[in-house]
Amino acid sequence: MEHENVIAKAADAAQHVATQAVAHAEHAMHHVSGGMTAFFGLLLLGMVVSLALEEKLHAKKSVIVGVFAFVTLFLATLFGLEPLGPVTLSNGHKVNMPVYIPAVDWQVISIIVGSGIFADVISRSGVFSWIAIRLTKISRGDPLKLLWLYGVMTVLFSAVLNNVTAMIIVGSLTVVSLSRLEMKNKLAGFLLVEGLLTNIGGLLTLISSVPNIIVGGAAGISFIAFFLKAAPFVAVSTACTIIMGARIFGIRRLAAKKDKEQAAQVVAGFDENDGVESRAFFWFSAAALVGFILTIAFTPLIPGIAKLGMGFVAMLFAMIALMRFKHDVDKFYQAVDWDLIGSFIGLFIVISVMENAQVLDAVGKGIGFMISGGETAPGKAGLLVASAFVSSVVDNIPLSAMLAKILSAMHTPGSSGLWWAVVFGANLGGTLTPIGSASTLVAATLMHRQGVGLSFGKFIRAALPFALSQIVLAIGYVLLAT
Repeated sequence: MEHENVIAKAADAAQHVATQAVAHAEHAMHHVSGGMTAFFGLLLLGMVVSLALEEKLHAKKSVIVGVFAFVTLFLATLFGLEPLGPVTLSNGHKVNMPVYIPAVDWQVISIIVGSGIFADVISRSGVFSWIAIRLTKISRGDPLKLLWLYGVMTVLFSAVLNNVTAMIIVGSLTVVSLSRLEMKNKLAGFLLVEGLLTNIGGLLTLISSVPNIIVGGAAGISFIAFFLKAAPFVAVSTACTIIMGARIFGIRRLAAKKDKEQAAQVVAGFDENDGVESRAFFWFSAAALVGFILTIAFTPLIPGIAKLGMGFVAMLFAMIALMRFKHDVDKFYQAVDWDLIGSFIGLFIVISVMENAQVLDAVGKGIGFMISGGETAPGKAGLLVASAFVSSVVDNIPLSAMLAKILSAMHTPGSSGLWWAVVFGANLGGTLTPIGSASTLVAATLMHRQGVGLSFGKFIRAALPFALSQIVLAIGYVLLAT
């Protein structure tokens, strides 16, 4: 009975988020001319092209996205596309604020800032180093075994946490492990594979990602039914991604007996307690890390916390961790990745403008026309590919809400494979570009921090084989299993 209550609460939380997302997608349903929509669509394309040329432009992502955010917001306001005036809060009160403030998803920003500060503080205790060295010892210094360990951990963390938090934690552990093994030349491969696996892990349960919640709620798919349908694909896709990553980035198993013995001897000399200066701080950090993971995982089920959201949890635990350095917190504030945060804020503003300019609505209607013939194999495959492509450059949340609304208007049954085409496409589209999902952008940022960064174009070239294989696998799975 208790298990059923937990699932019921999760389903209620999922339905609530789905309703909010659909309402958000319907926000900009005012009349906009086709020419205006096409004009703003070209601006969106211009931003993507500029990001692809970031090396030649010698500009950070936050600057490129910021320029387009200012330009598109100004033009949208000039042409009367942005809704100006008081903003109505959930309690019915109206407040005056600039139109770009509610455009930003502050929940995501809070998660990035809070998780980043929290991870930075507790890493000083040696807890990350301890976990990483323990995993390294389990692998006996074999890089391929280590990739499998971190790959599976990424998927599981992404399924129960949000993708950003999973990437920050697993990425931090990976840096420690490869640094100790003196294999930082393999760091780019590890981080890229982990970033791509966060999107696969986000497919595992109904509440692992917002597109799952939106589509699952609209189609009436239960928590258990969603898991049973998604789990086989997640398992196979995870294995394929890790195997491909190992082959492409030259992460091989130690074959020679001499190499194995030498690696085992090196790893045996590692002491996980080397980085632990204070036992009290270590155990405090370990308890805080466990508490953070559990609280994030069960946020939809905790009274009060469910309404405040994961961003509140991340900032709360950041503040708890900062209590250890209450007289010396400046260094942690200075370590916040403002380029990453600036990129996200700019992206949210641009996507908001595109919603109000009905660019996303036009895309949704175009995809809807493609499947107007009903549930056919070409229709399901086309819907999945289109969803993935669009999700690689714009937020998959309003896109999922728009497509869910179209499928509902078509009276599509919950058993239809079209729903799953949207789920797989919206999640896997994040593997195509570094801005396709929050976690891939975090992965790209971690690479740059460690001096192994990939430009926008190089990231796409590196990720493309993975994205294509995952999408082809998803098409086959949707056609055969739905």
